[in-house]
Amino acid sequence: MTLDQLIAQARAALTEAIAVRQREQDALVALRSDPGLTEAAVTERVAARDAADTEVTTRQTALDELLAEQAREEEIAQLSARITPAATRAPAYDRVGRVGAEERTYRPDLDRRGADFQADVLGAFTGDYEAAERLARHMSEERAERGDKIRQTRAVGTGAFAGLVVPQYLTDMYAPMARTNRPFADACRKRTLPAQGMTVEIARVTTGTSVDNQSAENAAVAEQDIDDTTLSIPVRTAAGQQTVSRQAVERGAGVEDVVLDDLFRAYASRVDSTMINAATVGLSAVATPVAYTDASPTVGELYPKVIEGLAGMEASLLDQASGDNIAVMHSRRWYWMQNAMGTSYPLITQPGIVAQTLGANYAEAYGRGVRGILPNGTPVIVDNNIAVNLGAGTNEDEIFLADRQECHLWEDPDAPMYIRAEQPKAGQLGIQMVVYGYYAFTFQRQPHARKIAGTGLITPAFTGA
Repeated sequence: MTLDQLIAQARAALTEAIAVRQREQDALVALRSDPGLTEAAVTERVAARDAADTEVTTRQTALDELLAEQAREEEIAQLSARITPAATRAPAYDRVGRVGAEERTYRPDLDRRGADFQADVLGAFTGDYEAAERLARHMSEERAERGDKIRQTRAVGTGAFAGLVVPQYLTDMYAPMARTNRPFADACRKRTLPAQGMTVEIARVTTGTSVDNQSAENAAVAEQDIDDTTLSIPVRTAAGQQTVSRQAVERGAGVEDVVLDDLFRAYASRVDSTMINAATVGLSAVATPVAYTDASPTVGELYPKVIEGLAGMEASLLDQASGDNIAVMHSRRWYWMQNAMGTSYPLITQPGIVAQTLGANYAEAYGRGVRGILPNGTPVIVDNNIAVNLGAGTNEDEIFLADRQECHLWEDPDAPMYIRAEQPKAGQLGIQMVVYGYYAFTFQRQPHARKIAGTGLITPAFTGA
């Protein structure tokens, strides 16, 4: 969580503590006017009020510490901005020596879309001397402003990067493609992929030993030969490529970085999606179904299915359970659960859950870890690699329940790798960019996962109570 989010959480906790303290004080005042007042009752109520006082003080102290930390961070940021060594940053545009009131060759107030610059790029290729002169002047301005930081290496045709060609102000408008990325994969238990081989082998004990009460002295004791089987996990290769023109590489600004960023995020999305949706071995394929069938689904009816799934997990894992459970769901399902209103609350309070609530939302952005917790304290991971076209109506999603420590992901520590090859496409002035990586995963070392599925998880309707 960010510092701002922690402060907001601390403020909310202080507000709640103050409200509780006020209720305790009001109850004490009301008790004193009770004709049947007893000293024991007063003592109990005073103790409750004092405990609430202590909680207010604790919450206030925590908030003060966070506010002090925030103030210090702002102070450091301001100080850093003032004392950054000149050698590590380019001079500001208005700090560069110029003659008179020199204007930039290409300006956002006169040419927001960069049409003039693109016309000059085309003109320079066709022999327009003035266009070439304007381009040269612009590059000189860029070097003067950014020094050695200017990037002239570029690499799909230039037409695919109309918003990425210099002048630099146009690159600030670049909007990367939204990706599902890898929220679930990041939550799994990380392991380093072995340096060699295309299979990860794990021995699983499938027949255990036996212990029983001895029937009589000197009688034979129970014996059962232990046995195991090998779980073979294939090493997968995720890869993607993009061939881009040399013109785009050499005439654009940061094109190679943009393409790589998109390839890397596409790689991450593919790894995560495979872990969830792969046939036979993906989480959806190996998880034991918990059916939720309902023509008019509600969060109140869904929640018992979560508890049923967790109970099934514990029955499968027994003493191998770590207790580090997670619920993985699509963002549409998480927001649907937040939309629910009700007056019924769990009879048993849970760690970290405020009384009379159905869980808590941590307000984290997508892909930033745990988004919130369910009423029984189970953390929620939101992952939009979960399919939403399941079931007979092709409109259902699924909710997964798993022990995080039994969701194993092996990855090459150097993945993803990047190959930049100029020779294969040299005859077309193309540059080939390839991103790849090796990984392996399993949820079957200790089979346990559950998934809630059925008509109760159709496309949610966001309505009032």
